[in-house]
Amino acid sequence: MTLEDFKIYIQNTKERIEQLHVFLKIEEREADILEIQEKMSAPDFWDNKEKAQEIVGKLSVCKNATEPYKKLLGKIEDLEVLCEMAEEDPDMLDEADESCKKLIEELDKVELLSFMAGPFDSNNVFVSIHAGAGGTESCDWANMLLRMYRRWFERRGWKDEVVEMQNGDEAGIKSVTLRVQGEFAYGYAKAEKGVHRLVRISPFDSASRRHTSFASVDIFPELADDIDIDIDESDLKVDTYRASGAGGQHVNTTDSAIRITHVPTGTVVACQSQRSQHKNRATAMKMLKAKLYELEEEKRRNEADELRGDKNEMGWGSQIRSYVLHPYQMVKDLRTNIETGNTSAVLDGDLDQFVEGWLKSSRKTTRD
Repeated sequence: MTLEDFKIYIQNTKERIEQLHVFLKIEEREADILEIQEKMSAPDFWDNKEKAQEIVGKLSVCKNATEPYKKLLGKIEDLEVLCEMAEEDPDMLDEADESCKKLIEELDKVELLSFMAGPFDSNNVFVSIHAGAGGTESCDWANMLLRMYRRWFERRGWKDEVVEMQNGDEAGIKSVTLRVQGEFAYGYAKAEKGVHRLVRISPFDSASRRHTSFASVDIFPELADDIDIDIDESDLKVDTYRASGAGGQHVNTTDSAIRITHVPTGTVVACQSQRSQHKNRATAMKMLKAKLYELEEEKRRNEADELRGDKNEMGWGSQIRSYVLHPYQMVKDLRTNIETGNTSAVLDGDLDQFVEGWLKSSRKTTRD
């Protein structure tokens, strides 16, 4: 790196950081932080625990944007000082080269937050996995995806709980829904919505033949209680049943689980995670509102695609990612063409390269 290259790098990086200032709404977030901190100083702040935790969560979201931004400002200032030193001592350029590489890595990570400008990107998320046609094979694949995602959530420091699960007849799971709590959980997880395809030698086939299995992943945000989604009670079919999963003697011996069907759309949600039927119904209704909101948004997107002439084929043939374990090892995202031969790492939750790649490509498509 020459001194002139170093100066150009600093200028270009400062411009990117200035763009982040706008995208991340730093001034608004800093004002929100001051307002929230004032609320938290009130003596009765913790009297309403649920509301207090919600406010603390908002504070955390704001700080997760402003603090990395401030660190970037500090590091670009350090580079400007280093640039001045390099004018006197050219040997300092070796140190500058290494510092530039580290700053670019950090800047790329912070810029991802600017890609999450959606109204619910910072929300918690519901993740549903459904086995496709294929019986035991697909049920086992759905179970592998469940493990993969839970490992990914753990890597990101998120918490998850099983809301509802249906076990496979012989192995694996037919379906599962998780409630995931974490910073920008929906913003990141929405990259995983779609059909996932597995190719492998079946462990359930005595002839050791190669099988192809499919499973679909549905992602929808957890909406706040103040989001108004009009649902007519007469449109709902509510069923109670005995929970089949883990949860203690009381859960498994009473009809505490709830299944709600929204008849006009055919949307079905279920919850069996709590001992209380009332709590399960409340969670199921929250899921239903989120799904109906997503259906309406998808309808609007499809109408916009038709006006633009875009064609999006839906169904099992429109998988977003392919996982091949035989005759070679490869995981490839069919939307971004990002691929890796380290299949074991991916199935162990190493998904960031695919998620971040999709977020970047989606932002580019939106700009275009």
